[in-house]
Amino acid sequence: MRVLTMTSRVAKFIAVGIGILLAVLWLDHSRETTLPTLTGPFVVGRTICVWNDTGEGYPLKPQLSGGRELLAWIWYPAAPQQPSQAVGDYLPAPWQTAVERQRGALITHLMTRNLSRVRSHSLRDASVSPQQSAYPVILMRAGLAALTTDYTALAEDLASHGYVVVGFDVPYRSSVVVLPDGRVIERAPEYNADLVSGPQQEQLAAKLAKAWSADTAFALDQLQRLNASDPSGRFLNHLDMQRVGVFGHSLGGATALLFCHEDVRCKAGIDIDGEPLGTVVGAGVTQPFMFLLSDHGGQSDADSLRIDANIRSIYDRLPSNNRLRITIRGSSHFRFSDDGALLKIPIVLSTLHKLGIVRLDGRRQIEVTAHCVSTFFDKYLKGAPAAYFSSQPEYPEIECFQCNR
Repeated sequence: MRVLTMTSRVAKFIAVGIGILLAVLWLDHSRETTLPTLTGPFVVGRTICVWNDTGEGYPLKPQLSGGRELLAWIWYPAAPQQPSQAVGDYLPAPWQTAVERQRGALITHLMTRNLSRVRSHSLRDASVSPQQSAYPVILMRAGLAALTTDYTALAEDLASHGYVVVGFDVPYRSSVVVLPDGRVIERAPEYNADLVSGPQQEQLAAKLAKAWSADTAFALDQLQRLNASDPSGRFLNHLDMQRVGVFGHSLGGATALLFCHEDVRCKAGIDIDGEPLGTVVGAGVTQPFMFLLSDHGGQSDADSLRIDANIRSIYDRLPSNNRLRITIRGSSHFRFSDDGALLKIPIVLSTLHKLGIVRLDGRRQIEVTAHCVSTFFDKYLKGAPAAYFSSQPEYPEIECFQCNR
C-alpha cells in the first residue's frame, strides 16, 4: 500500500511538472520578442523580389517545376522612417501559415515562437539611404532546413553597417516557399538531405551546394540588372557590384566557400560552421576568407577530424593577411540563426545550461557573430583598418587561430 501511495504521489508530481512546463512554453510562445538591437548607424529597409529564368541550365530541376524561380529577400540601408512607413512583419502572414502547417500543431504552439509576435527592425519597402551613392552587396545563404528569414538578425545588423544583404529561397529546395501569386511549394523529398545518411547524405549535400552556388551566381546576375534598370527605381545605381561578399551558415556556409572558388565576382567570403564540399576542398580559394566556427569541444570522431582537416587545408593555402579562422567559445551549430535570439525563458535556459546543452546565450552568440561578420567585410570590402580579433576584451568568446600577428 505504501508503495502504491508513493507511486501515486510521484505520478502526480510528474503530471504537475509537465503541466507547469507546458504552461511556461505556451506563455513564451505567445510573448512578444524583439530581435537584437542593430549596432550600425543606418536605418534598415527590406523588400522582396521574384526572379525567373526559363533557361535549360537550371540545376536540380524537378520534372514539373519549369525554369528557375527564386524569391529574394533584400535588406539595405534605408532613408529615415517617414510617418507613413511601418516596420514590416518578421515573416509575412502567408509564410507564417505555411511554416506552421509544415511544422505541425505541437511544434508550432509549444516548441517555437509565435512568429507574428516577433518584432524585427526593417522598414517595409523603404527608400535607399541617400548617405552614400552605392553600397557593397552581400549574398547570404541559409542552412539546409532553414529559411532566409531565419537569419534576419544577422542580415539586419549587417545592413545597418552599410551593406545591401540579399538572401533567397528556391522552390523545391528550400523547406517551403510562398510566392506572391499564392503558390506554396515545399521541399521535394529527393532534395532533403535529412532523409538520408552516411555517404548518400554527403553526396546529396555536395550536389545541393553546387546547385546553391549556381543560384547565387544567378542572383548576382539579377542584382546587376536591377542596378542598371530597377523598374521601381529603388536600387538604381545604388549597388556597388565591384564589392561583393558572400556568407552562409552550415550548408549555406559550404555554398559560400564553393561560390567564392567558382566565381571571381566574390571579393570576400565567410563560411559559418559549414563543411567544405566539392572541388573547393582540393583547389581552395584565392579571395580573403573567414571560417567562423561553433565550439565543437575537441570532437575527435572521424567525420569531425576529416572536416577540420579540410578547413585547415584550405585555410593554410591562403595568404596570412587574407584569412581568419575563429571559434566562438560556448557556441553551438544550431544557434547562429534567429532561434537562438528567440528563446528567453529563464527556467528553460537555466536547465539547458545545467545540462550542458547550452553554454552561450543565443542572443549573445548572434551578437558576437554579427560583430565578426561586419568587421570582416568592413576590412575586405570597405578597406577599414584591420581588426585584431585576438585583442578585443568586449568579446572574450572569440578564439582566433594564429591571430597574434
